Formats: sequence, structure tokens, C-alpha cells
Amino acid sequence: MPARPPYQKFAVEVRDSRIDGRGAFAAEEIPPRLKIGEIRGQSISVHDARIRATRSVRIMIVEVSAKKAIDFSRSSDPMRYTNHSCRPNARLCIRQGRVEFYALRAIEPGEEITVNYGETHHEGRLACRCGAPGCVGRL
Repeated sequence: MPARPPYQKFAVEVRDSRIDGRGAFAAEEIPPRLKIGEIRGQSISVHDARIRATRSVRIMIVEVSAKKAIDFSRSSDPMRYTNHSCRPNARLCIRQGRVEFYALRAIEPGEEITVNYGETHHEGRLACRCGAPGCVGRL
């Protein structure tokens, strides 16, 4: 396995997901409450991010402040493939302009890493495919 960058604390693999397209999967056991890693991308204005979001089928953008967003569409970081779940095993945290992921509970090798996206630009128009018990059904 190739060396991982210092901001990627645990090994993560990208492969096909039953939730949507590709997903980020734990390649080793991840203990609860620890940082899994982060994603890096192009810093852009929120205005530009919202324009880009209307022009893409798959959106990989996170607004990190009222004025700044990060576009991950060209990132090579595996965490950019983290899918949504209504019962996630990780959380996304914006800290000092960085998008970081932390385990909510122990994550087993081979398990897909998921977060609750919270509010999205989809405004409830996109069907949720997480399949979790109690799924809200829409993003």
C-alpha cells in the first residue's frame, strides 16, 4: 500500500458503494472519536461554488465559511468519496478552513465510512439511498 499523506490518519480505500457510486471504506480498524483524515481541494468563493453546483451531476463542494468553499472534484484524497447516511459512523468537521472526518464509533475494516450531510443544495429533491433504519428518504 502506498504511503499516505500526514493528514490521512487511517488507511482508506475507494471502491464501489451500495449507497452511491464510489465510497470511502476503512482499510484498517478505526477507533471511536479519532480523526480519520481530511480532504483538500481548490479554495473558491461561495458564489462560485453555487454556480459550479448547478453545472455538475456529482457535487464535491463544502462551504467552510460564509465566503469560502472548497471544491474537491479534482482531489485525490479518498475521503472525498464519503457518502451520506442517516445513521453515519463518522462526522464531518470544519476546523480552521479544513474539512476533517472523525469516527463516531469504532469502524471495522471493509466498512464504508459515512457522514450525515445535513443541509444540502438539493433541498429535499434528491432521494436518499443510504438504506439505514429510520432513513429520512430525501437529501
